[in-house]
Amino acid sequence: MKRIILSLLAVAAIAACNQRNTAGGGNVDSTMNSAVDTTGKADSSCCDAKLPKRFGSLTPIDSLGSGTGEGKASHTGMKFIPTGSFIMGAADQEGRADEYPAHQVSVKGFWIDETEVTNAQFARFVKATGYVTQAERKPDWEELKKQLPPGTPKPAEELLQPASLTFRKPAGRVNINDVSQWWSWTAGACWKHPQGPKSNIIGKENYPVTQVSWVDAAAYAKWAGKRLPTEAEWEYAARGGLKGKKYPWGDEALDKGKLKANTWQGEFPYNDLKTDGFSSVAPVKSFAANGFGLYDMAGNVWEWTADWYTADYYKTLKGTVNNPKGPVKSYDPEEPTVPKKVIRGGSFMCHSSYCKGYRVSSKMKSSIDTGLENTGFRCVAD
Repeated sequence: MKRIILSLLAVAAIAACNQRNTAGGGNVDSTMNSAVDTTGKADSSCCDAKLPKRFGSLTPIDSLGSGTGEGKASHTGMKFIPTGSFIMGAADQEGRADEYPAHQVSVKGFWIDETEVTNAQFARFVKATGYVTQAERKPDWEELKKQLPPGTPKPAEELLQPASLTFRKPAGRVNINDVSQWWSWTAGACWKHPQGPKSNIIGKENYPVTQVSWVDAAAYAKWAGKRLPTEAEWEYAARGGLKGKKYPWGDEALDKGKLKANTWQGEFPYNDLKTDGFSSVAPVKSFAANGFGLYDMAGNVWEWTADWYTADYYKTLKGTVNNPKGPVKSYDPEEPTVPKKVIRGGSFMCHSSYCKGYRVSSKMKSSIDTGLENTGFRCVAD
């Protein structure tokens, strides 16, 4: 039945796609108890597939997903990123078509969380507001069918239960184009139980919160008096003051020198050597910060941004762009009826021979009601 729902939702992996790379604090326990190619070349960095989706109840949401916060944002745990300009997008041959052309962007100074939002922080939000994430809600068939081919029959009621997508490592090599081999539609999976109902986050207060949709992340940001970063802000911050480099730490390959990020070592998706010490999400600050003092801008979990996704957005820009906020609406030609936002940074499921999602210019897309085991977020403030 899980395979039926996966097929129905047309899922595909976020951190492992359908093409191999061909290019050269606080105590959260009580809270949880109570609340809780520019030239037509083959795509060389993969991650261009449709994403796994979890459909919930959708409401109109503005592009920044913030509006007025519940209070003035505290800058504790944030770093100030000064006004500046940079070349945004891929300047080499490793990018996908939506990373070109590289273009000049000017960004006004802003504050950004030095880490991804943690389980402890999200738990405080839930306790204060009673918020229920989309993975904890029963899927809304009336909303779901809007994003499916006309005439698609309604799934059995037992499939329309609170659930989310979890990663399941296969026993051996599998058809890399069949994402149902490693993504599982798991009843009871949510931010408190990211791998399913038998898992929990007790003792993982300092890990990034996952299984949160864009809608969930935007709700947290509003409560905190913050907002989600624009794609331009995110990339500028990820570069850490470096100019024209591939990664937050420079150009050195991920597998050279000291450990740099939480990614996949081995052959995806079945053999993880765990040489970085982690088989899944790692605690924040497990690896060195970039030049701006920001942690995990590569690997660990993908991060939601404020911008809607369109495949040709960069091609529409002319000259130096000041504080871009992305296109006015979403359009993915692969799934034109599904509203999607840009996600950045890669995750623990990215590998250099398969998915280089941890490059600073790498971008991906996800439907706004999707929660995944390898997706989280951080916030910004003005």
